Amino acid sequence: MSGSMTQWLERQAAVRERRGQVRRPLPRAAHEKFIDLASNDYLGLSTDPRVAGAAAEAASGWGAGATSSRLVAGTTQLHLDLEQELATLAGMEAALVFSSGYLANIGVITALGSPGTLIVADEHCHASMIDGFRLSRSRTESFAHNSVAEAGRLLAGRQEPRAIIAVESVYSVLGDEAPLADLLALAEQHDAMLLIDEAHSLGVTGAGSFQGRGSVAGTTLAGHPNVVVTATLSKALGSQGGAVLGSALLREHLLNRARGFIFDTGLAPASAAAALTAARIIRDEPWRAGFVHSNAAALAAGLAPALAQRGAIPDRTAGAVQSIPLPSAESALAAAGSARRAGVRVGCFRPPSVPDGISRLRLTARATLTPEEIEDSCAVLRGILEELP
Repeated sequence: MSGSMTQWLERQAAVRERRGQVRRPLPRAAHEKFIDLASNDYLGLSTDPRVAGAAAEAASGWGAGATSSRLVAGTTQLHLDLEQELATLAGMEAALVFSSGYLANIGVITALGSPGTLIVADEHCHASMIDGFRLSRSRTESFAHNSVAEAGRLLAGRQEPRAIIAVESVYSVLGDEAPLADLLALAEQHDAMLLIDEAHSLGVTGAGSFQGRGSVAGTTLAGHPNVVVTATLSKALGSQGGAVLGSALLREHLLNRARGFIFDTGLAPASAAAALTAARIIRDEPWRAGFVHSNAAALAAGLAPALAQRGAIPDRTAGAVQSIPLPSAESALAAAGSARRAGVRVGCFRPPSVPDGISRLRLTARATLTPEEIEDSCAVLRGILEELP
């Protein structure tokens, strides 16, 4: 490596250290004893014997990998069955599976975007969407979080023939939900496509008989010609991969234009089989999503006293995510470390991972948490928060 590059890397490392932004992977054991308030395994399906068994059977029958891109020899019947199941679950006409949720967002945005497309995006959109905006060569404007009025003003002044409104149904850091009905009305008014990332809502949100099917299913958004949905298979579905859901015409376009699909090796059959089984469990066992919400409420109630002392109010969010703002990146890192040493694993989100620049602990209320685990983890976190300056 050249000397100038080495020096630049050393300076970058020093900046991260000074700002409290150093990140290192912390390996976990297969059967660790931690109370898990950090992972995105919202329904506990990653370790469900039916899901793990389906993955093992697929690996035994199809092999460890897809062996090539989906358009060469990487498509199995598992992939097609999974796409149909996901489309049905979300109430959309068709679906196309990618190797990750990150690639799904980049794939659909770059396939729909161009210099002739204006993208109007919520300022809290995920990094995968932001990277898609940049790669698409579209003019992109951001609007204040959940501000339909500002999004409307941006669309009203557009010169491009096409437009996309990009949002998440449930946001990954704050855990709040987008005003999807109002955004759909805006999309109809301005002849725009509404792109909804359901990464943190599929398997968790949904009303009545659509509980657990996400924020789109069972509403006027499902199957609407102005709506495109992206999803990940690695959170509530406990597997790996991503998907774009929309019309059959959109699926055909992505098959031919989404570079992240065309040139990438297909999703491993084991992951496809695991996600397929998980999607069917979500369909047949909607009560799991109910446990996510009741556990989220219990966490918020258990932390309320400590947060009230700091002048904060625990968020009652739309899904699994609970967010605790902290004064600095250093305090967030220290609090997460203290929790881990006490047997509770929590997320530690610091700049640049947080859209508002505020460091925080991020807790996920998984369906499989027991009342005792919630009580114990709240006691640990209350003690840590009370000791912070």
